[in-house]
This record gives sequence, C-alpha cells and structure tokens, in this order.
Amino acid sequence: MLGNNSTGEAGRDDAPVAAGMDAQADRGSPVTGLSQAESEARLRALAAHRVAIEGVSIEIDGGRFPAKAVAGQPTRIEADIFSDGHDSITAAIAWRRAGDDAVHEASMKLVENDRWAASVVFPENGHYECTILAWCDLFGTWHKEVTKKQAAGQRIALELEEGRHLLQAALDDGRLDAEGQATVAGLLAADAAHAEAAGDAPPVEAARFARLGDSSVVALMLKSGPRTNLTEYRPLTVFVDRRAAAFSAWYEIMPRSQSGDIHRHGTFDDVIARLPYVRDLGFDVLYFPPIHPIGRTNRKGRNNSLTAHEGEPGSPYAIGSEDGGHDAIHPELGSFEDFRRLISAAKDHGLEIALDFAIQCSPDHPWIREHPEWFDWRPDGTIKFAENPPKKYEDIVNVHFYRGAIPSLWYALRDVVLFWVDQGVRIFRVDNPHTKPFPFWEWMIEEVRRKDPGVIFLAEAFTRPKVMKRLAKLGYSQSYSYFTWRNEKQEIIDYLTELTQEECREYMRPNFFVNTPDINPRFLQTSGRPGFRTRLVLAATLGGNYGVYNGFEICEAAPVPGKEEYLNSEKYEIRAWDMNQPGNIQDDIRLMNRLRQSHPALQDFTNVTFYNAWNDKVLAYGKQTGDDFVLVHVNLDPHNTQVFEFEVPLWEFGLPDEASVEVRDLIHGNSFTWHGKNQWLELEPHTRPYAIWQLFAPGVPR
Repeated sequence: MLGNNSTGEAGRDDAPVAAGMDAQADRGSPVTGLSQAESEARLRALAAHRVAIEGVSIEIDGGRFPAKAVAGQPTRIEADIFSDGHDSITAAIAWRRAGDDAVHEASMKLVENDRWAASVVFPENGHYECTILAWCDLFGTWHKEVTKKQAAGQRIALELEEGRHLLQAALDDGRLDAEGQATVAGLLAADAAHAEAAGDAPPVEAARFARLGDSSVVALMLKSGPRTNLTEYRPLTVFVDRRAAAFSAWYEIMPRSQSGDIHRHGTFDDVIARLPYVRDLGFDVLYFPPIHPIGRTNRKGRNNSLTAHEGEPGSPYAIGSEDGGHDAIHPELGSFEDFRRLISAAKDHGLEIALDFAIQCSPDHPWIREHPEWFDWRPDGTIKFAENPPKKYEDIVNVHFYRGAIPSLWYALRDVVLFWVDQGVRIFRVDNPHTKPFPFWEWMIEEVRRKDPGVIFLAEAFTRPKVMKRLAKLGYSQSYSYFTWRNEKQEIIDYLTELTQEECREYMRPNFFVNTPDINPRFLQTSGRPGFRTRLVLAATLGGNYGVYNGFEICEAAPVPGKEEYLNSEKYEIRAWDMNQPGNIQDDIRLMNRLRQSHPALQDFTNVTFYNAWNDKVLAYGKQTGDDFVLVHVNLDPHNTQVFEFEVPLWEFGLPDEASVEVRDLIHGNSFTWHGKNQWLELEPHTRPYAIWQLFAPGVPR
C-alpha cells in the first residue's frame, strides 16, 4: 500500500494456481493469443479486485498534480465506491507523510448514491501520499442477512456456522492484534460450549446470534477483520500548506510612501512606525511591491510619463541599477539590517511581510552585463524592451528562459527567492507568472519547498481561466482571480460556485483583492463610499484570502480618464496618505477582520451556500462550520435603497418553514428571534449596505 506506481486500482491475489495449470502454461489461447497462464493470471487479478473506485476528489489530472490541504484542518476526501452483487463493502483513506513508514487510516462513510467520504487531518506542513482502500466486508454482509432472516422467523443454524467460519478466518488472517485474537478465540469457545450444552432450539440460535453478532464484534471485524477483494487505488499526492496559505488578510503598501511627506523617500523605519495601524485594522500580511534598486534608463515619470524629471523615483518594477539587482535593496529604503529589524518588528505585531517577486529588469540591471545570454537582443544589437501591445514598458526588459539561459537563469532566480527566505520572508507575490514557463514554476516552487515547505506563493495572473488554474496546479498557494470584476448578483454566484464546487476547489485558492496599484476597478470609480463597503464585505466574507491596497480605506478612486488605472499612481511618484480623513471605512475593515478571526465559518472558502433574496440587487449567502452559522446580506447597488424578502435557511437546521430561530446581529450585537422562513429587510447604501447575522441551531448555546 502507498508503495507502488500503479496507474489504476490495485489489489492482492493470494489464490493458488489451479491444479494442472503448469501443464497448460505454454499452450496459446486460440481466441486471445495469450497463453493459458497469462489468461488465467489476468482473470485472477481482475476477479480479486472486485470493488470499483472512481471519481476521487483529490485526483488532479490523473494524479499528475497534488491536491492542496491545510495542516491541522479537516480535509474532506470523496470517491465513488461500489461493487457488484449485494455484499457489504467498506472503505478507508490510507495516508502517510512522504518518506515516512507509518501509514494512517481514516474510515470512509457512505454519503449517497455510492459516494463515500471521510475527513483527514494532516498534522504538518509538507508532502503527503494518499490512497483509497475498499473491500468486501463478508462479516458485515453475514450480519445484515442473518438479522433479516431472524426477523422473518427463519431458522439460522447454518448461518451461525457460517459466522463461526468467518470468525475463524479472522483468526487465521493475521490482521487482529493480540487483544482481538483473544476476544475472537474466547467468543468461538464460548459459542461452541453454549451450542453443545443447549442444543439448537430457536431461542438458543437467537442467543448465539446475539453473542456472535454483537455490535462490538461487528465493529472489531470491520476494523481488523479480513479484507476480501481488497482494492487499492493508485497513490495520490497532497501538499499540505500552513494555515496562512488558505486564510489571510493582506494589506499592500509602497514603503517609499510611508514618510508622510511627498518630498522625503520613506524608509523601513517609517514602515515600522506604520505597523500598529496595519495591525489595528486586523490584517496579518503586509505586502510590499519590489524594494530593489530602480534603474535610471528610460525611467518613467509621474502618471507613467515617458520622461522623468529630476528627483522622480520611477517604477519599482524597473528593477536593477548600479546598486544591484533582485538581491539588493533600494538604498533610500535602508540596509539589510534595517530590513531584518522590520521583519522582526512585524512579527511582534502579528504580521508577516510579503515581497514581490518580479522577473524583469531595468536596462541598468547587472545581469544584462554579466549574463547577456539571458536576454533577447535585436539584430541591430539593441535589447528588446518589454511590451504587451499596445502597451510598452520602455523602462523594463524581460529575460528569456531557454537557449543559453537554461539552466543558469533558472538557478539564479531560484537563489533569489532562497536569498529572501534567508532574510526571513516566507510569502511572495509573483508578478505576471503566466508570462513565464510553466516548467520553471513547477521546478522552482518545489526546489524552494525542499528547503522550507511553508513558503507561500501568490500568483498575480489575470489571464485566461485555464492558465490561472494550471499555475495553481503547478504549486502556487494562492491566486488572484476575476472577483475584482464580478459585480452583478448572478455572475458572483456563478463564479463562486465554480471556485468552490468544481474540481478547482481541490487545488486553487483565490485571493480576493479588492484593488491593486495596477487595477482601479470601474465599479469603485463610480460607486462612492457605499461601493467600497460592499466590495470589502464581499471579499472578506466570501474569500478565505483577501487583500486591499492602501487608499481603499479612504475610498481612493480617481482614475486616469477611460482606464482602470489610478490618477497620480503611486507606482510613479511618492504619495503622502491621510488615512483618517472623513468618510474613511476603517471601522468596516476592523469589523470584517474581527469577524473573520472569531467565526470559524468565515475561515473556510469552499463552504458558501447562496440563498434566496427576491431582489436582483441583493446577494444572500451563508457559511457554516460546525455549530457556527453566519448569514450575510449585501446590497450590490451603491446608489439605491433595496427592500427585499428573503428566506431564513431553517432547513439547514432540520426545522420546518414555520419554525423559529435565534439570531444575533453581528454588527450591532443585539439578539432576537426570527419566526418563520420568510422575512423582510431594508438595506440603505449610505447607512450600511450589508447585514451579517449569526444563526443558532436549536440547543446550541449563544
């Protein structure tokens, strides 16, 4: 088990070869062309593997890629499991950490329609191997059939002897431990004595069956009895992340804009001074765009101007100058000692620092001089600038990954990531990974995880859906998504249903960023403060991971006319932010992050269910984990009050439509009772465009 490379179901065939087989072994079959020995070997192998195992939820592309899980949290694994005939079957998930000898099992339960499921808690971050075992439970079949016969008034003397044979087979099988062997041996001895002393009258048969078929005996045989027709599915892999890969709240800043003065470049010390503010808002990841030296050749000016004036800082994505490249720090930010001090201070505030890993270079990057073979050169000897027609990035050149660049560039880029891991960084947001080779990411991410399996990678790939999903399969821990552009009720429902119910739920974890330095969504440009509050609540309560770029809390939305870009973008100039100005939504952010931390239901991404609200401008959905049930209503119209009828999901608690349920308003803290399934609500966008409730099942204390 978990030790072969089979490509399908595998099992055990312990049956002896039929007498006379050797004499016929070399005689070919006129029908199949196989020898008699080959034909019978195939027959016996197929006959032994009687149970079908299909549709395994964690099997990604036939096992080509690992599924994802989180250390210490239940992972639900499902499969279709069935067999011919009427024999009872049972199943289990077998798993172990890669490289370990100890194998653990979790019993699976029948859900419905031959779909079986179990939850596994993988204890630590790292690689795991899993498979599914299924077999015919002959003792369980015997117990089920004899129970029916006895209830029908039939004699069961022969059936009792069959039960004894099954118990004896369990003694001979070797799966029972010493205590189990003693239990079964004692049971058989007591049954034999009882039968000899009392005869075979119906009351005696009933007493014997009560003993042989006791629930404790059934449970023992289910756990440790013979596994007839044992079928083992092919080994599958699961990568188990630390919790921050699946549940995190990101806050993005440009360190150079943290001085509070547009005339002074910010430093790491300025960022340290901002840490209490970020933590007070409830975030746990503080993310920086590139902090490396910025090139001067073709430096961009204010508002992406092709001409930079003296003193303009340029884009941080134009990486590299005479001060160094991807393993250097922009001098005006501070030293490596300052950076490590920032990492430590952030940790003291409960924050992790995430860095941007952008594989692009300014024309001044040292690599161009040291490794010209890593770049594309034009016939006239000039270097090719980056572009995405009609966009041009005159301050950036791209590396290429093949020809003379392999393997040296691959190793260099891997070592850049490992260098920053050594500085204490364990989270990386990767810029435009879809424009780099898939094989590179698969190789590089695994190389990094061999050193530290807790390193998290976020893919910034706003691209075609299949490409986004492929990057997730290759190893990315989190993924940007189309959430940023899903604003209407049905498109939100459709998109979340895809992400949480289809196969991608096993390997793709979206990060619902509401805005970024590159994306000033049109919805926010036109919706005012109500729209910012709406998008915040959707991101924070629908997403396991979500993020905001600073300025969101003051509803910053001034666009470049006609574009989804910020006017006076911080990418090209130093800004000074007043986050306490009137109209800010800091309290909403604090509330969302507090609710996320205090409610287990909001910490899972895939548990969302959409409910009826009879208004196309209102989204209603719930999340449940154990006894924690959170219901959310959001007004998607930032301009108009919406009055609507909605359904209280009483059926989730097994209650009839006319029942009552206890409710707590998680915004104001008051509690009350909803009577009946249908209720009314009004959401005024300028007062509060959302409502969040906790529902209590009967018997669950508040």
